Amino acid sequence: MTENEHGARTVTPGLALALGVAVLAWLGERALVSVAGRAVLEAIVLAILLGTLVRACLVRDPARFERGAGVASGLLLECSIVLLGAGSDLRALAAAGPAILGGVVTIVVVTLVVGTGIGRWLGLPRSHALLVAVGNAICGNSAISAAAPVVGARRDEVASAIAFTAVLGVAVILGLPHLIPLLGLTDHQYGVVAGLTVYAVPQVIAAAYPVSVAAGQAATLVKLMRVLLLGPLVLALSFTEHRAAHVRWWRVVPWYIVGFGVTSALRTLDVIPDAAGDAVREVARLLTVVAMAGLGLAVDLAAVRRVGPRVGATVTLTLLLMLALSLALVRLLGVA
Repeated sequence: MTENEHGARTVTPGLALALGVAVLAWLGERALVSVAGRAVLEAIVLAILLGTLVRACLVRDPARFERGAGVASGLLLECSIVLLGAGSDLRALAAAGPAILGGVVTIVVVTLVVGTGIGRWLGLPRSHALLVAVGNAICGNSAISAAAPVVGARRDEVASAIAFTAVLGVAVILGLPHLIPLLGLTDHQYGVVAGLTVYAVPQVIAAAYPVSVAAGQAATLVKLMRVLLLGPLVLALSFTEHRAAHVRWWRVVPWYIVGFGVTSALRTLDVIPDAAGDAVREVARLLTVVAMAGLGLAVDLAAVRRVGPRVGATVTLTLLLMLALSLALVRLLGVA
């Protein structure tokens, strides 16, 4: 047996299992849509939950699936991040005006700094606290997964950050619209708040468009601003985390962040047409579902349980911080 054949055989079991879990997660999302009228839990969340359950209950030899699951949660996820850039038009930033863009950047930075401090105060390792803060500040699952290799986070840290962020994300979708009558928000103000606090793009759509089209459009635009900060953030983390080692930038910056920048630039220049954006994002989402299944298959539940309360508290407190800051922003800027 050649080395390539051996490598393929060691990768195949875990990759095939991750794909099977991803299919179940997708079918689960479709079932929830048919019953509840919307995806109460997205396939991305279901994939990591199902993968974790499969490993805990059905897999007797986790090592056999480890390499393939690592390919799913590594390479496939990196490819999906590159594809996300093809659906990101940088011209939206210029159209929104400098005030709202500055407010978004400020809130993201404050959330990163204070959120990391909260995690450290609650006893999380620095890498874990930073991971939770990144997920809250940018876009949940994608940001956590993109930042994880840069900050040197372990798989159980990634999984627990994603799991708690996902659970709280569902609660935010259900609870956030109740702020409209409580605080007297206009649809546009609510859209800005939703775009600043809800994690994933599909969750933003679920939280905002049922309120009104205006709320949905505002939320999507603000959310796009946060997503576009993912590349610069991971780039900054790359330099920060490796500063002491004096590593050259081309050895530090993850290839998928460079790819994200290239594809988003191509979309902005209309080399990648707008009509292709939805299709590319859907492919990226499918790859992410498989990646999350692979991540779930690598989760050690005992390790997650040990840090669960601290992670949950960190996610909750950081989210409340973002909500307060976003409400202050719409009042300060006089968003109508």
